[in-house]
Amino acid sequence: MMMLTKRNLIPFAVVAMAIVTICSCGGKEKRVPFDSGDSTSNVLQDKTVYGVCGDGTAMHTLQIITDLGDTVTFDIAAAVDNNKVFGGLQAGDRIAVVPGTDKNTAVCVINQTSLLGNWVMPNPLDGSAEVGFSIKEGGVVEGIEQSSIIYKTWRLLNGQLEVVSERESGGGIEDIALYNIIKLTADSLIIKDAEDIFEYGRQQTKKEHSDIKLEEASSEDFKI
Repeated sequence: MMMLTKRNLIPFAVVAMAIVTICSCGGKEKRVPFDSGDSTSNVLQDKTVYGVCGDGTAMHTLQIITDLGDTVTFDIAAAVDNNKVFGGLQAGDRIAVVPGTDKNTAVCVINQTSLLGNWVMPNPLDGSAEVGFSIKEGGVVEGIEQSSIIYKTWRLLNGQLEVVSERESGGGIEDIALYNIIKLTADSLIIKDAEDIFEYGRQQTKKEHSDIKLEEASSEDFKI
């Protein structure tokens, strides 16, 4: 797994220096919702439509049953042409849609179900271990092998991934980082901040030794 950047970068929140601070939280509500878009902050208004992918989804149309219970069909041809459909479209998966000027046209589609999971890359300091983060339901995000960072919340905001975290010795000051999603598949996540691009792979489950079954020896095995 290689980092797609021209410089020797330390990836997303591996150590405190790696986090790009977008702004200080100040009096902002610390918790942010998972996917309703009803942030208490007035800084950015989320125009994203959230819901579940419907059975009526086709190559250039997306049917979504919104969280409000409405069934809406979006034209996603432009999003497909611009490579702005991330994570695939599977009936039953949670989907985030950023509408265009025409509210029935989608400019960006993100499969939230595909986004969930453990995302890692080799430690850029020595390559000795995998480091990264775990994106969970309910806006929960946790670090993987990163003791210096305390992750708080994540959400999608107008097609971007927002991550709120705190440095272990940061005096309670929260960092809010925004990332553009470049690629999202079953096993790959590439995100970009204002300067750098970071590539992650889905963490593989380690197989237990107990999975290996040995055949029992018989008396015939010992005959010369």
